Parts: sequence; C-alpha cells; structure tokens
Amino acid sequence: MSSPKQKLRLAGAIAALATLAVAVSCKGFFVNPTVSTISILPPSPSVSVGFTTQLNAAGTDSNGNPITLTGGTSCTGTTVCWSSDTPSVATISTGGTLTGVSAGTSTITAASGTATATTTATVTLASVTMITLKPNSSFSIPVNTTATGSQCLEAFATAGGQQVNVTTSVTWQTGTAGVVTVENQVDPMCVQAGATANSTTLFAQYTSGSTIINSDSITVTVTP
Repeated sequence: MSSPKQKLRLAGAIAALATLAVAVSCKGFFVNPTVSTISILPPSPSVSVGFTTQLNAAGTDSNGNPITLTGGTSCTGTTVCWSSDTPSVATISTGGTLTGVSAGTSTITAASGTATATTTATVTLASVTMITLKPNSSFSIPVNTTATGSQCLEAFATAGGQQVNVTTSVTWQTGTAGVVTVENQVDPMCVQAGATANSTTLFAQYTSGSTIINSDSITVTVTP
C-alpha cells in the first residue's frame, strides 16, 4: 500500500503535469505566437506635407487572439516591418511614423512573416497661401528646342508656413496654344518650344478639384 508521502508526491507530480499541459496549450511552450492577420490603424491615414502622424499595427494569431506588434526590421515573430511604395510622397519609419513629403497618395504596408496589410495614405498641403515659380523671371528659347538648365521651372507653395516643392502637383498651362509644350508631373518642368516665334504666358496652378487655390506665371518667348 502506498504511504501518505508517496500519495502526496504522486498528487504533486500530477498537478505539475497539469500545469505544464495548460502552459503548453496556452503559450505554445513559450514560443512567440505566429501572426495570422494584421490591421493598420488608422485605416485611411492622412497627413499634411512636412508633418507626421503615428500609425499602429494590430495583429491576431490563428485563433483570433490579439498579438502586440512592435516595429522593427526583422519582419518575424511579433515584429512588424513598415514600408511606403512612394517615398517621394510619404515615408514611414520602422516605428510607424508617417511623414508627408509631397501632395499625393502612397500605399503603406505592414508585414510580419507571411501576414501583410496595406492602406492608402493621403498627403495634402495645409493652407496654401502662395505659389512661386523658380526661376521667376521671363525667358526666351529658340524655336524647336527644349529649355534646359536654369530655364527649366520648379513650383513652390507656401503651405503651413513653410516652403514646399509642388512642381509635380501643380497643373502647368500656357496662355497661347502651340507656342510651347508643357509636361505635368515632372520635376523640373522644361518647356518645349514650337516651330513658330511667339510669346505666351506660362501658368502653374495649384487646384483643389476644379477650384484654383493659387497660381503663379511667367512669360516665355520663342525666338526665330
């Protein structure tokens, strides 16, 4: 017959095994959980040029249990990696800090293991009070040539109290059709002269929808 001490030892061993079984089932034997899904918060972030906003990644395991994710570079375990597909519009740090670079949109991705999530970040200009062309003086180019060097143009906006390059965000237009050809969404913008000598006003317009918020202009002369 078992002694009382043996019975106590047996009961203690059973209790220890039960505790270990619970630990294994709940914690996976203390191995980092595998991230099954990721969501980005806020889901549709917006930030002004020159400003920042914080993004967060929320994770769940295969059972739907929440997992705390931290930013980093390993992209495994509970570490999530952030990236922006258009850094010229928005950049994002390893910790999830989103910075507006230029007006537009960029796809932001959070990834850990095989789990990924994406969202579209919108970058806007805050309180545009002025558009300035550089150089801001009129110039001339011969027929059938393309402006080069110091004659190519960039547009800057005063937005939120700071100067922001908006060359690829403004709409370039000419006052007299056919004198020069302009190309949008390039930096710098170098006009192409037509085959006829003439002068035209070149406009850089920053718009919101169909409304012109601000603009600047110079005169371009095509010489024989």
